[in-house]
Amino acid sequence: MPYPAAGPRAAARYPHFPDKYAQPAVIDPDEHAAYVRARHGATSLHHLHGVVLVYQGALLRHLRSTETTQTLQGWVSGELHLLERTKRRVGVCGGFGLGAPAAAMVAEQLIALGVRCLITVGTAGAVAPDIAVGEVVVCRQAIRDEGLSHHYLPPGTYAHPCRSLTDRLAAALHTHHVTARSGVTWTIDAPYRETVAEVRYYQRHGVATVDMEAAAIFAVAEYRKVAAAAAFAISDTVADTARQPRQASPATQHALQQLLAAAVTTLDQPAPNSPRRTGRDRLRRTRR
Repeated sequence: MPYPAAGPRAAARYPHFPDKYAQPAVIDPDEHAAYVRARHGATSLHHLHGVVLVYQGALLRHLRSTETTQTLQGWVSGELHLLERTKRRVGVCGGFGLGAPAAAMVAEQLIALGVRCLITVGTAGAVAPDIAVGEVVVCRQAIRDEGLSHHYLPPGTYAHPCRSLTDRLAAALHTHHVTARSGVTWTIDAPYRETVAEVRYYQRHGVATVDMEAAAIFAVAEYRKVAAAAAFAISDTVADTARQPRQASPATQHALQQLLAAAVTTLDQPAPNSPRRTGRDRLRRTRR
């Protein structure tokens, strides 16, 4: 997909330091893992098959009311629950807020502690006019219109999920009898600055949804060499400029619950041929 036509002024370079994605950072996520271990002992999440990231408080309350979990207090900047029915091999993490920076920070903390697979489950707005509230969309790639991914990856239009994990998530949704479509999302971290011109442009190029986190999670996962996937429950639409304000929708809540169940099913079996590496080994390999 081409970028929109440039305006009369040259675009400012972002990030301000070119090629920063290839440079070492001052703060290492492994410092977080060391901090957690100093407080909680020999802690690790290497045994997990993966973690589902959730953003809606209602979905986290649903989890607490329907699942028996082990809660790991103070391990990450959010609530981390290990599901007993998966023999504590699948985690669900929420309560850390919305948007790319919050999601990426928690993802980094989980990866530093040993997590190898992440599935992000949240709401999105429909960009395509034929997508209705309450539908489920599996994300196949994300347009990088947020700021965070540009600090992790070279310049580019898209961030990509892990194809095999995404396929497994789509298959799990089918197993759960959930009708889902696949599509491209537009990730933006300024939800009150989604303009009519942008919506029309992305509609012409077949974009399905708009969200706040997917591109960032994909970028962190690619940089750290772990697997990530994303799927959305549609909560509202930006396809019609005469849109009504978003309202609480039972259809959206039901879709979120179905998505969470399918994501847990996806992670309940480890990915085939998925070697596990320590956080320190992973960081060393990333920086070569």
